[in-house]
Amino acid sequence: MTAFASDAALSLPADALEQLRTALGSGGLLTEASDMAPFVTDWRNLFHGRACAVARPATAEACAETLRICAEHKIAVVPQGGNTSMVGGATPDESGRALVLVTSRMNRVRAIDPIDQTMTIEAGVTLKAAQDAAKEAGLLLPLSISSEGSAEIGGVLATNAGGNNTVRYGNARELVLGLEVALPDGRKLDLMRRLRKDNTGYALRQIFIGSEGTLGLITAAILQLQPAPRSIEAALCAVESPAAALRLFAAFRSREPSAIQAFEFMSGVSMGLVNTLIPDAKLPLAEPAAAYVLVELASPREGGALRELMEEALGDALENGLVTDAVLAESEAQRGALWKLREEHAEAQKRAGASVKNDVSVPLSAIPEFIERASAACEALIPGVRVAPFGHIGDGNIHFNLVQPEGADGAAFLARDHDIMDAVAGIVRELGGSFSAEHGVGQLKTYMMPEWRGGAELDVMRRIKTAIDPQGLMNPGKVLPAL
Repeated sequence: MTAFASDAALSLPADALEQLRTALGSGGLLTEASDMAPFVTDWRNLFHGRACAVARPATAEACAETLRICAEHKIAVVPQGGNTSMVGGATPDESGRALVLVTSRMNRVRAIDPIDQTMTIEAGVTLKAAQDAAKEAGLLLPLSISSEGSAEIGGVLATNAGGNNTVRYGNARELVLGLEVALPDGRKLDLMRRLRKDNTGYALRQIFIGSEGTLGLITAAILQLQPAPRSIEAALCAVESPAAALRLFAAFRSREPSAIQAFEFMSGVSMGLVNTLIPDAKLPLAEPAAAYVLVELASPREGGALRELMEEALGDALENGLVTDAVLAESEAQRGALWKLREEHAEAQKRAGASVKNDVSVPLSAIPEFIERASAACEALIPGVRVAPFGHIGDGNIHFNLVQPEGADGAAFLARDHDIMDAVAGIVRELGGSFSAEHGVGQLKTYMMPEWRGGAELDVMRRIKTAIDPQGLMNPGKVLPAL
């Protein structure tokens, strides 16, 4: 037998290595450190791990066989889609004992049914490609997140992604009718049923949605689509405070709640970073503001009713002082430019330096109090910190992000991440919220689980994990804290 290709592969038994190469085919198994490098570091550059190999199955069958081989040889598996996790959920640890299983080659849209309005799709299809396929069929896949160009369906479902349109359509789990899952022992769990009603025992698909790859690997799904909107109106509004933004949301909701497709909040600090650091993302308002709202209305009906609704609502808001300035998109290009201002916040903060991200949710009515109290707490903790919250104010999810003070040492700032996260989380908890609204727990926030989800709740999670993955091989170190 020839020598192994790399030191990483030395941790794989010879027979396992040969079995994996046979199961995955040409180009399906990477063992050179240089080839594996893109798959062992997260998007935020916070976590740097090592892997014994990177598996790239092209089919669900190859994926299941890979898991069977890993189970036989007790090799841990870290599932990875587009590698866009904000919490290190798809990054291996530094031991080099885990295999990273990448889904990007399982990238077929298997079918679209225009009558059922469903899409059958494999895990490696990017969310943007899935949206485009639905659009070509005259339908809408309403999931929309900033990383949709690289995030893959399997990861989107494994983290129960939310995003910009949650206020109208719900999180990912509300859109899933069926799942195909490769279990830790290599068996395929076929839950691919295109049914809105099916009360035949436990809803097993919901266990895997949001499990972050700790129970199995999603290989395909059936998604519920929606009629494509024929009329869309978008506006960027300047407001004086989060309280004004929330009152503006209430004003739109009281007029026509079903028309609201997105309602996004952006702080003045965060918008300032976008304007400064992102080319071609410039504020189309006369003056900077303390905060901003991007509101989008959509309807499957054609005509000018939405425009009239938008103009009337904003006219009243300007008259009563809820809005200090506003611009309405006059074309699809202008709408895209407004959305660019919202979608580039994470990238702008990354370019501004080290940042600590708090993906939290609180009841809608508590949002202004939360932002005020959390801002004061963080400014007292780290003088000069740039408080840059933004997010989905319409569903109570705020990305309460802190960017290092200008000129500060990034590493020293990140060393305070638990202090910052705990200060924010304490306020969130007092207000009845959650420390993770849509990004998940990953490896970044496992330390919070005992305090927030301890007792019977955490015990039930552990029992489910043990029942489905008795060897503890699936995405170890994620979601559940070590005992």
